[in-house]
Order: sequence, then structure tokens, then C-alpha cells
Amino acid sequence: MNSLKIIFDYDTWQEIFSSIAKNKTRTVVTIIGVLWGIFIYITLSGSAKGLDNGFDREFQDMAMNSMFVWPQSTSIPYAGFKIGRSPRLTIQNVKMLKQQVPEIQYIAPRNARGVRSGPPASVVYGDISRTYNIYGDYPEYTEISTKKIYKGGRFINNSDITNKRKVCVIGERTKKELFEKDDNPVGKFIRIDNVYFQVVGVHKYNPGGGFETDGDIFIPFETFRNLYNTGDKVNWFVIAAYDNADVIAVEKKVKKVLKRIHNVSPDDERAFGSFNLGELFNRIKGFADGMTFLSLVVGMATIIAGVIGIGNILLISVKERTKELGVRRALGATPAEVRIQIVLESIFLTLIAGVLGIILGAVALATINFFTQDLADFPYTNPTVPTPLVLGALLIMTVMGTLIGLIPAQRAVSIKPIDALREE
Repeated sequence: MNSLKIIFDYDTWQEIFSSIAKNKTRTVVTIIGVLWGIFIYITLSGSAKGLDNGFDREFQDMAMNSMFVWPQSTSIPYAGFKIGRSPRLTIQNVKMLKQQVPEIQYIAPRNARGVRSGPPASVVYGDISRTYNIYGDYPEYTEISTKKIYKGGRFINNSDITNKRKVCVIGERTKKELFEKDDNPVGKFIRIDNVYFQVVGVHKYNPGGGFETDGDIFIPFETFRNLYNTGDKVNWFVIAAYDNADVIAVEKKVKKVLKRIHNVSPDDERAFGSFNLGELFNRIKGFADGMTFLSLVVGMATIIAGVIGIGNILLISVKERTKELGVRRALGATPAEVRIQIVLESIFLTLIAGVLGIILGAVALATINFFTQDLADFPYTNPTVPTPLVLGALLIMTVMGTLIGLIPAQRAVSIKPIDALREE
């Protein structure tokens, strides 16, 4: 109770502010040292989080453990075949991959017109004619890359595949370019390369939902086969592994199986191309975690150096106030009162530096966010540091300030009144 009285006593704080005022320059320099430490921590860890958030935003509707695999050309002669041969992915490969790579959760074969094969398709509605990319897809594709469909519409379903229906899902831009503003395209017929298709849905533009654009058109895979006479050919596979699977290992297994199926040398690294989104996610996550750890190490090291500086200026302050402290002791001040005052001064300076550092860090992150939020091609958004981590850092600083303040406090208490009064 007596300690609380000392803490909230007006004279105690008057003494503290008087001591700070006598050493303004040293105090400001030391506060900047502590402030800089937490500023670095807030800015670096927040920036790392912004990169993590930006990447999540860009691919928010793509499975994080997904990959793309496509044929290229062989670079090693094998089994009587010369180099330069292009393996041909087929629909039959799907079943074999599912059987031999049990870590695969979903696999979606895809064909396209205007992307990897042939020119874009000619699309006509009424008197308007445009060209768009056409994708032949299975419903499984939406398990890997979510497609947001406007109310009243739908995506390709299994019945469309089985019955080889001539239905399509168009994009927002396709709708704007072919139809009147208030005209609902669902149920209407458009002509794709001189074949009529009924529109069953309109997909919203989603930069985080894959690599398609807002003008692309999706039709059933089997219908695509008939329309463009592709037979069993598949342009590429989109594959998603189970959550607990190692996506890098799954990618290697998939390529190994495909090489065996298509008589490609096991050592040929060019025969099949791939893009492992899961590996990229892991790299970005690892980089962000590394940045956060670096910010913690650098920030804490700087904070410790700054807090030690606070201890040093308090030791100097105690040295300079030897006579004053001796008078207070002679007038009846207890060791606890002197100790609490010195420790309070240390805590106060540490908290002031911490709060200012947090405020400046928040301003820096807000500034970074302001200049990056409209950059569509830059995967960066909402650089923040979780509140518990900020409060935790402030608590650690307070504890450190308390501990470092005990050193000059003990020095002040150890001064004997009679010795202090002899000081000139």
C-alpha cells in the first residue's frame, strides 16, 4: 500500500520530471535508441505480413497446395526415341496418376483454345462478334480454383460432361461486350466457332482465382473435345494435393509417373514443365517468417541497447544527485522510496520510447499501405502487426526497463546520508 502511495504521489513524479529536465539531451538520445528498436520491429514484421497478405489475396481462391503440369519437349534420347519429341498428355493419364500418386486429392485435365493451342475462338451474339479464350473443363476444376458465379447461374457440372451439352460460362467482360447492360445472358444462346451454346452462368472477375481473365469462356471438357476434335489430348493438368502432403514431393512423383507412361528418360528434366503454387506459397511464407524473426532479433537487440542506455543515464543522474539523495535520506526518506523513484523513472522513459516507437511504426506501415494498395500487379496489402505481439513487445520493454532501473536504484540506496552530505 505504501508503495502505491509513492507511485501515485505528486512529489515523486515532480522529482522524476525534474531529473529528466536536467538531462534533456542525454534523455532524448537514449529514448531514440529504444524507440528505434521497436520501430524496426513494427516496420519489418508488419512489412513481412503485408507481403504474406498480398500473396494470399492474389491467390485467395486457389488451393495453396496446387500445381500445374504440361508437356514440353524431350532433351534426352530414350527407348529408341530421339530428342525433341513432345509427350502427349491424355485423359487416360488422370486415372493412372490418381492410382499411382495417392497424395493427389483433385486432378483437373484442361484444354484451351487461344491459350496454349490455336487462335482464340470467334464468339457471336446478334450482330456483335468478338474473340475470346475458350477452356474445356471438368467440374473438379472449381475444387482447385474457385469460380465465383453471379446469382442465377452455375458452373459446368457432371451432367454437362456426361451428356456433352453445349453450355458455357462466360466472363464479366464477355457479358459487357456482347449483351446490353440490363440484359441477363443466362439462358441465352451465343455462337462459338459457328456452334450454338447456351449460357448457364457468368463468372465474376477474380484476380486471385487462377490465371484466367474476365473475358474467358468455359465449356464442358467433352464438348470441347467434339468441337475442336482433340480426341484424348489434354493440354495440361491442374493438380491439388491433400493438405498434409509435401507438394514438392507430389510434383516429383507426378512427373516420374508421366515419364514412365510416355517413355521419357527418368533424367529428362525438360520433357514436362510445371509450376508448383504450393512451393511458391511455402517460399513466400518462409520469407515472411524470416523477415519477422529478423525484425524480432534486430528490434530486441536495439531495444536492449537502448534500455541499457537508460540505465547508464540514470547511473549518471544518481551520481550527479548524490547530495540531493543524501539530504532526502537525512530528512527521513526510506530506501524503498528512493528505489521506487529511480525504477519509476526507468519505466517511464522506457514506456515513452516504446509508445512513440509503436506510433511511428504504425505511421510507417500506413504510409507503405497507402502507396501500395492500388498497385494491382504488386502482391502486397494491409501490412500490420497483431495487437498481442505489439503489447507483448511493450510488456517486455517494461520488464527490461524495470530490471535495468534496479541497478541505479540500488546505487542510490547504497549512498549513506553522511557521505552524500560531504559531497561538493
